[in-house]
Amino acid sequence: MQWLDYQRLVRAHAGDFTIFLIALAFLALGLFVGGRLMAGPKPAPFDGNPRAVASLGISPRELKVLEEIAAGRSNKEIAARLHVSPNTVKTHVARLFEKLEAKRRTDAIARARSLGIVP
Repeated sequence: MQWLDYQRLVRAHAGDFTIFLIALAFLALGLFVGGRLMAGPKPAPFDGNPRAVASLGISPRELKVLEEIAAGRSNKEIAARLHVSPNTVKTHVARLFEKLEAKRRTDAIARARSLGIVP
């Protein structure tokens, strides 16, 4: 009996169901297109200012150490992540301080960020 009521409801309101489905499809399409248009351009990838790195004479290993310092890691943590001894990390940090003309880690990070070496 319920099946017959359902059939009668569908036949009586077939146009309404069709309009509802079309409206739903346009809503989904509008949300999709709006999301694509409003997303904006993707930000440019960070390049690390290779000219500043070259002019200061920072080696690739020192650059890795500088990135780890900027991430807030200690010498022991940096040594463990880069698979070197803590003394090697201390040497790299000392050379970075000389090249960046810094006395502390915070000074080195601030100078590297102002030059665009680290994000």
